Amino acid sequence: MNVFAPVSSIMTRDLVTVNPEDSLKTVSEIFEKNRIHHLPVVRYKKIVGIISHSDFDHFVGGLSRYPEDRFLNESRLKHHTAEEIMTARLAKIEPDDRLNAVIDIFCLNRFHALPVVENDELVGIITPFDILRKLASEKPLHPEDVYETILN
Repeated sequence: MNVFAPVSSIMTRDLVTVNPEDSLKTVSEIFEKNRIHHLPVVRYKKIVGIISHSDFDHFVGGLSRYPEDRFLNESRLKHHTAEEIMTARLAKIEPDDRLNAVIDIFCLNRFHALPVVENDELVGIITPFDILRKLASEKPLHPEDVYETILN
């Protein structure tokens, strides 16, 4: 992997997003339906926040797990919005920023996702998983050297 490649070379482009006014019931359904860990919150294509699956689980953790409280839980999810639990102060990067800068940000901070914006519009997201997936997909230039080392 070329760490000097632009973020756009490996970022996720096909994003599922919510609006700040969407209910947490909608957020819950999106997390259940899609295999994502970060849900951007956008208003007119501009990112205004992000909800991590961990933050959502933390909020839901306050809900009762007793079956008889199911209606109370459903009501709470319907009456709270994405805006109430999203992280609003975000670090953002641009598509032309280099992967080494992103890696530094991930290493120095507790971020697990960075929105990618262009002209103040959300165009993608990058996570450590994207970087690992790219590394895992690479093939050695000289496979015989790798396999020879493993066998010896």
